[in-house]
Amino acid sequence: MSRTRQRLTVEQEPFLVVRSFACTYPTGFVIDEHQHDWDQLLYASAGSMTVQARRATWLIPPGKAVFLPAEWEHGIRMWGDVAMRSLAFPRGIAAGECRVLSVTPLLRELILRVVEMAALDSRVTAHQHLLGVLLGEMGQSAVVPLELPMPRDERALAVARWLVTTPDEDAGLDLLARRFGAGRRTLERLFRNETGMSFGLWRQKARMLESVRLLAEGKSVTEAALGTGYASVSAFIAAFKQTFGCTPGRM
Repeated sequence: MSRTRQRLTVEQEPFLVVRSFACTYPTGFVIDEHQHDWDQLLYASAGSMTVQARRATWLIPPGKAVFLPAEWEHGIRMWGDVAMRSLAFPRGIAAGECRVLSVTPLLRELILRVVEMAALDSRVTAHQHLLGVLLGEMGQSAVVPLELPMPRDERALAVARWLVTTPDEDAGLDLLARRFGAGRRTLERLFRNETGMSFGLWRQKARMLESVRLLAEGKSVTEAALGTGYASVSAFIAAFKQTFGCTPGRM
């Protein structure tokens, strides 16, 4: 890991309305679970990230950012060489749930500008104005459905983790039920009750999120389809559009 910038002083702390830092990480690098006292916006200007928090996973491809509320335990895995740009806000200023945002060209430039400045100080009028524009653009950014909720039950969770790590496997629910020691109907009920999705839709969403990661790494649509268990590219594109409302080329 190479830390490129983190300029903050204890004396400034009471007056800061945004803090920032910039880091670069190699592919495969993992940041273990931790939490912050401030809300946080994570953006990768290059590479992609997987963020795990509160029994859910969010995929952050290029051009997207994730908002993490204060005190949310989270860990991060890097895919490709990641240039991470992070903004931290006093809790409540940028209120909202954990979510993935589309980063507009304006929001991107605002993030990079604040990182360049290191922090925004509430005593400086120009900084107050910049904060208002930043929060307004964050509030108007489209929320992208890149979250995968994980079940709580240990049997269903074991199945979910296996599916996430082997998205190209085509084992049916009956086989998975026998392998992980749970009845078919039990697994169906657990996935529906604990993730809000049927088992089939959950599995499709897991495959779709993996395909987004593959596409972000430069894989072709055909490679993404085969890598996530689809024998037909047309079937993959149809599932992608059903999940995200757009074709792979427009994600």
